[in-house]
Amino acid sequence: MITKLIVRGMLVGLLAGLLAGVFAYTVGEPRVDRAIALEEAAAASSSHAEEAAEPAHSHEEEELVSRDGQRLGLFLALGLYGVALGGLFALVYAGVRGRVGPRSEPLLAISLAAASFVAIVLVPFVKYPANPPAVGDPETINQRTVLYLVAVVIGILAVGAAAAAYRYVSSTEAWPRWVAGGAALLVPVAAAWILLPRIDEVPEGFPAGLLWDFRLASLGTQAVFWLGVGALFAFAARRRSPA
Repeated sequence: MITKLIVRGMLVGLLAGLLAGVFAYTVGEPRVDRAIALEEAAAASSSHAEEAAEPAHSHEEEELVSRDGQRLGLFLALGLYGVALGGLFALVYAGVRGRVGPRSEPLLAISLAAASFVAIVLVPFVKYPANPPAVGDPETINQRTVLYLVAVVIGILAVGAAAAAYRYVSSTEAWPRWVAGGAALLVPVAAAWILLPRIDEVPEGFPAGLLWDFRLASLGTQAVFWLGVGALFAFAARRRSPA
């Protein structure tokens, strides 16, 4: 039973990843192209100013994969990402089914997907939003990766605390449970916002509109993925058990 559920989750994740890839290709890739063009223009300008070809030459050497190859890799990466997270989603779904959340399996799948989006995507995004090419110091990539993973862990713990608070508050009315759940979610998130170091490596003169559009496209890609996971898993659950 668990094996079938995991296989279903991996298939659902693959389909959701491909849907997210279509969104990222359509909405996000034009922003990436603009950011790369700005990066190349800045490198060329710096090269001319210093009368040295080494910066531009090194940039060309770094482009080991063409843009067409990178676009194809986008679908491959999101497909593999979907398979991995889809399998984990199925395991969590199996663990909470009948214990936490709605009794309806389709509604549970949608609720769990929404909670996953908040924990894994939205909470880290608030503190450390995605950046396009030409934004970010290569020397700080390890620090930024660790901080982002810390934010993901905080998001997961905060959502877990919210679910526990909602479940264990004894009240005949719904609103005290919602208040308790909301407080349990917001307190650790607010603490992380205050305590985690701020990283701002946007170069001076970088177009604010392009930065904003790229970040929205990145967030939208994740939203499409988790919406796809929730909807497809709910559909599969409904087909398996119409009642």
